[in-house]
Amino acid sequence: MAEYTVKELIFNHEKAFMPEKAAGLDAVIQYHLTGEEGGDYIITIKDDKCSVAEGVAEDPVMTLTSDGAYFRDVLLGKADGMKGFMDGKLQLAGDLNLAMKLTSFFKMGG
Repeated sequence: MAEYTVKELIFNHEKAFMPEKAAGLDAVIQYHLTGEEGGDYIITIKDDKCSVAEGVAEDPVMTLTSDGAYFRDVLLGKADGMKGFMDGKLQLAGDLNLAMKLTSFFKMGG
């Protein structure tokens, strides 16, 4: 199986989203990825739907900053996001409560 790019994994959020886990949530989340697989992505969760777009959000409730290749490993379950946060490989700003719950909104590896 070919290795997914971080961009493919982020756009997969739309299919992997489980609205029942995020009922009533209205949030704009910014991913700012650096390095070889860098890019800026806006994840919008609203009305029980998740949409992904490339770009920079004006007023996100949470911003996640990470090296693109490292974040790909987190999304694939090869790296522990919490450990990455503790080690400084993954920075979070804004609503940290939302950050803690974020992974529970998506089917992993799906």
